[in-house]
Order: sequence, then C-alpha cells, then structure tokens
Amino acid sequence: MTSETITADAAGTWTLGDLTVNRIGFGAMRLTGSAAFHFGTPSDRQRSIAVLRRAIELGVNHIDTAAFYFSSLRSANEIINSALSPYPDGLVIAAKVGPFRDYTGEWGTSARPEDLRGHVEENLRQLGRDHLDLVYLRRMRQDSIAEHFGALAELRGKGLIRHLGISDVEPRHLAEAQAIAPVVSVQNRFGLDSRNRVTDEMVRICGEQGIAFVPFFAIAGDAGAEGATTAHDEAVLAVARAHDATPAQVRLAWTLAQGPHVLAIPGTGNPDHLAENIAAGALRLTDDELDLLNSLHQKAG
Repeated sequence: MTSETITADAAGTWTLGDLTVNRIGFGAMRLTGSAAFHFGTPSDRQRSIAVLRRAIELGVNHIDTAAFYFSSLRSANEIINSALSPYPDGLVIAAKVGPFRDYTGEWGTSARPEDLRGHVEENLRQLGRDHLDLVYLRRMRQDSIAEHFGALAELRGKGLIRHLGISDVEPRHLAEAQAIAPVVSVQNRFGLDSRNRVTDEMVRICGEQGIAFVPFFAIAGDAGAEGATTAHDEAVLAVARAHDATPAQVRLAWTLAQGPHVLAIPGTGNPDHLAENIAAGALRLTDDELDLLNSLHQKAG
C-alpha cells in the first residue's frame, strides 16, 4: 500500500451523537513515550507535536486521550493543547475518567462519583477547553456504574460534557447507563488475537443499537500498554503480503470490517507509523481473508 497520500476519510464515517468523525482516529496514549504510562522512556516532544499536526493534515478528526496519559516528562493532553490549539472546527476530542495516577505516576484509588467533576475539569484545564466532546466512564471493577455515570450525566447537563460513553463494560452496564442518559460510544479491549465473549457480544449489541464501538489495543495485542505486538500469526503475515501491507494494517482493517459502527484509534509517536495506520482505512479484505482472520479470532483466548 502507498500510505503517504491516503487520508482518514478512506475508512468512512460514523456519527457520535451529532458529531461526525472518520472511522480512523488517533489514540494519544503513545504520544508521551516509547510505551504508555511509566513503561518506556519519554518521547521527543517536538516529534509528538509534529505527529499530531500531521494526523490533522491526513484527515483525523477524532482524538482519544486522558489526563492519566503521562510519562515522567510528558503529558498527552498538554501535547495536544500545544500542537492543535486553537482547535480546528470539527475535531472531536474524547477523554476517559475514572482511573487515577498520582504525581509519581503510580496508580491510585479509582474515582468515587463525587471525584469525577475534578477529573473532567483536569482534562479541560490541560486541553484548554471549556467542554469535552465525549467523556467515557472507565469502569474500575465496580459491579454497578449507575452512581458514577449519573455524576457524569449531571456534568453533561451543566454543559461541561457534550456526549457520554462507557468503557470496560458488559451489556448489563450499557443498559444501566442508558436508563440514565444516552450512550453514544462503548470502548472495550478488542482485537484480532484478543477474544472475550462478553466483548464480542458488546460489538454486536452496539451495532444493533447504532452505538459506536471503539476498541483499544487493536494493534497491540497481548503487549497492551507496553507496545505493539510483534507476534503475528502466519495467516496475518500472508494477508499482509497479499496486500503489500504491514501486519498492523491488517489488524486494523480486520477491526474496521467488524461493522460500520466500529471505529479505530491507533496511537503512535512515529510519523511513518501514523501514515500506515491511517492508510489501513483503505485496505479492503476479501471474504476469504475475513473468514480466515475471523477463525483466528474465534480461537483466541
């Protein structure tokens, strides 16, 4: 594939509430270093800024971030603010709240409902905005999300949040949230070699209800926050060779092929990888290739 000239609209669009985005977006987690959080070395700040600006040039209009995306010297939100403010019209910035890291980078106690306004306001402060387009409540093992989601719904009513989403959830949590306020997006871990039957069911339910499904770690696989996987099944490599593509592009193409409501938010601090990720939105897998890759997913643990 020729990556340099393919733009994000090649993947098609989806509407989050009243906000239309290209299905290939950008995840900000890896802007801060060689791996997420405190797993790697800090990034080159100017390179990260250049990656973000290039993403906008290539048509990305959906950025996923969080105040807890930081390394020892870098903050994803600060880099986004520095690179893109004043923000272009049509750019949708989504943030997650719930998890908490202290100033040393260590994970602290998850937010209680009354803490969530502070989490939202911290994202607003770092991004230099007066509202957030989309806020996900990241479930932190609690059985019920009603009280936490209700707190975010109140902030939506006050104009601090435009739309609401939920993350790391089961179908019962979606129903619980929908009884309180509209849910425009669900974000769970999901990928070609990462199978969870509950999440597979969430993909289906979201499609039936017209809700966006936005997987994280779609490329990373088992490596998760520590970086993209290099363990590729031979079937993935064969499909990649057939399309003159990379295995990461095949993984993204498979993800997008799971339904028009499925979005992708691959993250990188590398400008070449950025172009490759966006170009994956133009990769069309054949029915036979999809059957082959779907069978791999079904066998995954």
